[in-house]
Amino acid sequence: MPHSRTPELIATCWTSAGNIAPLNNPETSPIPIGERLDTIAATGWTGFGLAYDDLVTTKDTIGFSGLRKLIDQAGFRHVEVELLTNWWNDSSAPEWRPQFELLLDAAETLGARFIKVGTAFSEPLDDLDFLVEPLRRLTTEAAKRGTRIALEPMPFSMVGSVPAAAELMRSVDLPACGLVVDYWHVFRAGTSLEELSHSLTADQVFGVELNDADAEIRGTLFEDTRDNRRLCGEGDQDVTGFIKTLQAIGFKGPWGVEILSEQHRKRPLSEGLQAALSTALACFPPSLR
Repeated sequence: MPHSRTPELIATCWTSAGNIAPLNNPETSPIPIGERLDTIAATGWTGFGLAYDDLVTTKDTIGFSGLRKLIDQAGFRHVEVELLTNWWNDSSAPEWRPQFELLLDAAETLGARFIKVGTAFSEPLDDLDFLVEPLRRLTTEAAKRGTRIALEPMPFSMVGSVPAAAELMRSVDLPACGLVVDYWHVFRAGTSLEELSHSLTADQVFGVELNDADAEIRGTLFEDTRDNRRLCGEGDQDVTGFIKTLQAIGFKGPWGVEILSEQHRKRPLSEGLQAALSTALACFPPSLR
């Protein structure tokens, strides 16, 4: 099979972060950035993601220009940066503003595909109209810096499902504002693959995150997503069906892989990255691997 047909896979930030988890304070990887990128490249990924606290550390050490040199040397094709929240708070001096400035600087220097944003932990809301203007504001500013805004719906947040998020995107109606579709958040929200295919268009999908999970939820939804994800194909979800669904609506990649679990965090970085890559590739239809 020609190499060009092989799916391009991105090690999203938590897949390569080592023994650190969301909501740790700080969320800084214990692995030096140079070693981290070398290992990501050596294990066959075409891109990677970094979380905000890692970007702060990078800016304070080698700088974003130094990181860009490492990216170019490694030949990475895709970079993602995350995560901004509270961006709908439009007070005179919002706390999120300096975070957004840093993410904009990082995205511009690193050539990031988008800045990932989320919403507050909450029961999903029915009325999301209050987010339209703030998203337009963020997107307009991001576009001036050469990047885009990608909202990730999560079933324990204000924007709780992909169908709701896709409708929100139609209201925002800007080509530089789209979605990150994380399969864990799809099935834990109770969205079927049929509902997913009917709610989305390919131009709305800026990023995809592949993963797997057991049928049963352990702990809260957040605890389950942080500690109990499974490698692709090793849980009870239909990862191949999810891939085929997105391909059918016209999404062509690249494909992120986001593995978050206590087990994954304990693995040596190279071993964890190799396992995440090989299991994800095995879930693609044979014609695409």
